[in-house]
Amino acid sequence: MGKADEGRGAQAVAPMTPSTDAAGPRPTDPGAPRPDIATLRRAFRDGKAALLAHFEQSRPSAPSATRLVQQLARHVDRTLAQLWQSSGMPEGAALAAVGGYGRGELYPHSDVDVLVLLPDGLSASAEPVIPGSPAADTARAIEAFITACWDIGLEIGSSVRTVGECLEEGQRDVTVQTALLESRVVCGARALYHRFRRAYDHAMDPAAFLRAKTLEMRQRHLKYEDTPYSLEPNCKESPGGLRDLQVVIWVARAAGLGKTWRELTAKGLITPFEARQLQRNEGLLRLIRARLHVVARRREDRLVFDLQTAVAESFGYRPLAGQRASEVLMKRYYWAAKAVTQLNQILMLNIQERIDGSQDAPMRPLDGRFLDRDGLLEVASDDLYHRDPRAILQTFLVYQQVVGIKGLSSRTLRALYNARDLMDGAFRRDPENRATFLKILQAPGGQTHAFRLMNQTSVLGRYLWVFRRIVGQMQHDLFHVYTVDQHILMVLRNVRRFFIPEHAHEYPFCSQLASTWDKPWLLYVAALFHDVAKGRGGDHSELGAREARRFCRDHGIGREDAALVEFLVDKHLVMSRIAQKEDLSDPEVIDAFARLMGSERRLTALYLLTVADIRGTSPRVWNAWKGKLLEDLYRATLRALGGAQPNLHAAIEERKQEARRLLNLAALASGSEQPLWQTLDLRYFARHDAGDIAWHARCLQDRVTAQEPLVRARLSPLGEGLQVLIYSPDRPDLFARTCGYFDAAGFNILDAKVHTTRSGYALDTFQVTSPPLEQHYRDLIMLVESQLTQALNAVGALPEPSRGRLSRRVKSFPVTPRIALRPDERAQRWLLTISTSDRSGLLYAIARVLARHQINLQLAKITTLGERVEDTFLIDGSALQQNRTQIEVETELLDAIEPR
Repeated sequence: MGKADEGRGAQAVAPMTPSTDAAGPRPTDPGAPRPDIATLRRAFRDGKAALLAHFEQSRPSAPSATRLVQQLARHVDRTLAQLWQSSGMPEGAALAAVGGYGRGELYPHSDVDVLVLLPDGLSASAEPVIPGSPAADTARAIEAFITACWDIGLEIGSSVRTVGECLEEGQRDVTVQTALLESRVVCGARALYHRFRRAYDHAMDPAAFLRAKTLEMRQRHLKYEDTPYSLEPNCKESPGGLRDLQVVIWVARAAGLGKTWRELTAKGLITPFEARQLQRNEGLLRLIRARLHVVARRREDRLVFDLQTAVAESFGYRPLAGQRASEVLMKRYYWAAKAVTQLNQILMLNIQERIDGSQDAPMRPLDGRFLDRDGLLEVASDDLYHRDPRAILQTFLVYQQVVGIKGLSSRTLRALYNARDLMDGAFRRDPENRATFLKILQAPGGQTHAFRLMNQTSVLGRYLWVFRRIVGQMQHDLFHVYTVDQHILMVLRNVRRFFIPEHAHEYPFCSQLASTWDKPWLLYVAALFHDVAKGRGGDHSELGAREARRFCRDHGIGREDAALVEFLVDKHLVMSRIAQKEDLSDPEVIDAFARLMGSERRLTALYLLTVADIRGTSPRVWNAWKGKLLEDLYRATLRALGGAQPNLHAAIEERKQEARRLLNLAALASGSEQPLWQTLDLRYFARHDAGDIAWHARCLQDRVTAQEPLVRARLSPLGEGLQVLIYSPDRPDLFARTCGYFDAAGFNILDAKVHTTRSGYALDTFQVTSPPLEQHYRDLIMLVESQLTQALNAVGALPEPSRGRLSRRVKSFPVTPRIALRPDERAQRWLLTISTSDRSGLLYAIARVLARHQINLQLAKITTLGERVEDTFLIDGSALQQNRTQIEVETELLDAIEPR
């Protein structure tokens, strides 16, 4: 019995009676004719199909799902009993259902987990098996039984053990122990099964079992991102899923505290209200899982994007008021998962207290309202919040302030859960509550944990009613991997970490700026409100700024501070857009951004919020190159705000001097850079830093007039990926062939700086990353230099671009391809902006169109936001001067970027 033994059902309830006998269906009459496999297969298939058809046609409700999983279990019970009888199993053996099937529940495509229980003398592990012996006959019968199960279409997970072997295996593996906990006899020797149950119950160590299941639950939560708000949650295994409810019943049952919510209520572990909440949310999760199996037509417990809409439509949901049907379903799921998470925490703590006796642990009074009980914050009385609703927010302030408090006790969690209705409009308008909330924001530390806990206990959404609207709200922009509320709390965490010295190594420059910032809490407020208006329609930045302004007014925040918060929320996307889409070497771009900022204080605050925001979207979105772009924009703008007028010639001369110093350190002769530099104009020196300029000069000192392409690569100075230099006589297809090579070799292009010298040579620099490779980085560099040189020397037509496969997310939430082609302010060059879903071969497809029309590329800004790209190219060429050919270019580009 392996992992499958733990069960595949949905809810922890008392074993149901699948027939008139509590032990299971009675064996068929030995004298009755035995049906053949074909007849059993047909009966099993038709019976299951009838149950599923009735379920699909019924109104979606929790009772319909409960009936289905129970009826499927009974249907399998009857089938197994017939197979057991027809396989000639020995009279002394028993067949037990274990795991989810042992609970009397089966989902449409779940495995059927069974235990063949043998008397001690017929151990399956006995060696050797003598032909003709009882053990040999038993082994043959078991093989015939299992084969027959598969032949008729039963996907079983089976184990064969004696009572002693079951106990021994259960002691070694808590998964097996859990599966056996919920076993029931289906057919065979009931006396043997009851002997097993008595031995199993006697061997159970409730404290050890609780510890093992708690650790196992933590590992499972981490596997599923430790949040119930994943955009593709597993409705069984994710935090807040059905498994969290099963764990509660398992540990309670192991401790003899009850097998059902009703029994736990009778024992005082949960209140009648909590029991109703558990049943209601469990019913919804069970219904979602059953519908998911039916829609997918396979065992699928993940609400993946491909299936969310179909499952939602099976519930009868339809798009409404700009909201997808899938969003309606997922919001219901997230609210249920959140409630399950809260109740799981309360019950697990309660059960632990019953088992280890910690409810009698000494308590240290903190004030008249709260106690410290072994590191957990406990209310002094169960009715504290009803007597004094202001204590609700003060709970989290005490949690922040008292050293040694690491969480809330089950008593406090329960009191908060039952006090949610107290947080009404009057509660939100109470000046003392507003002052307390502001103190939580302004505390020296603890904001990350406090606000996460406030969200988990539903306090944050009840106090900030605007926040409640985005709890569990999905984001369909292909680069956010969290719901809106979880993204906001992630951004708050990221901002907070800038102010914690222990995290200074993560983003040293941000930590350096944060160390001089006088009011960190203003950035926390901006983080809370920056996306709070998503999903309303309209500009969420503008709408969020209004909400931030209202919050500041209601909480008495000074005019200057309130203006800063409002500014940050309103402009929180601007810095990222300029850094990733515009030419930062253009003094006009920097000057315009500096005018928008107006002060160093606003610039620094926006920079910190922007870095935290990008980091909080998805682990795949942030990279070192984006960090460098933002830092470059910050530093250039800071100089402009300092009153220093952009002096391009002075800046370039400074870079040249630094590059010469680097060349001298590399032992190059003075003046060796001049042959190359004489062919370069101001744009080249404006777009490259001193390190790149020196590297280029070192690589090209004796190759300035070479007729063959030169490729050089090095580890990127940013510490991520490679930096690749290409120097070659210019030709229209050079960029396309370069992109084609990188695509075929599996590299991602982060940035491309394309320059043409006065002597007609292309001097291009690419920042690329690749998936982890086995070879050493020196071997990788040599491979790139060799293979890319060969690709650039190729002649003939450019090969057709491959149509890379689209990810599931892109298929489910496609981005409408958009192209914008407009002349720059001087009408000398054109700015091409492309937005579409990402896929392999995309950049090569774009470059191939430009090459075909003899369009010159001067700058490429490659921006990948998760699975969406927003690329910007600075181009020129005679084809762009005529309306007809310009339309041809745009049409071909749209065709090239269209997802297929």
